[in-house]
Amino acid sequence: MEYRVTDANDIDMLMDVRLSMLRIVNDLPADYIFDDELVVSSRRYFLEGDQTTVVAVNDGRCVACASMSYIEIMPTFSHSSGKRAHLMNVYTEEHYRRRGIAKHLVNMLIGDARAHGATEISLDATESGRPLYESVGFKASEECMAIDIQQL
Repeated sequence: MEYRVTDANDIDMLMDVRLSMLRIVNDLPADYIFDDELVVSSRRYFLEGDQTTVVAVNDGRCVACASMSYIEIMPTFSHSSGKRAHLMNVYTEEHYRRRGIAKHLVNMLIGDARAHGATEISLDATESGRPLYESVGFKASEECMAIDIQQL
């Protein structure tokens, strides 16, 4: 298994795995056609966004991925740099699960977040993902609230 940080040369692989993941986690048919805006914006984000994506490649094929997005907000007492990170896009193909692959990718990204000067990493966890995140030190939080402004 090869673990590595992606670059612009990996864009086709990243898009394939991202769209496949979205089909699977949203229970969409294999031939589902995504909205052009989602595809174009995802591609642009992988190429230009303030992010790091890591992959696990086996026999030339991506079998797992994870991404860390970086944001900067107003500094606070507990996070004086204002640099934050958000973990997302963590996915492992079904027959590669429970082998420590996702944990290895998440740990790579935690190190990357430290190198970026981030003082906090957030994520949105599924029930099945919680044990992985707890095993590397994430804790549930009731501090965050959100609003979907598209629905207003």
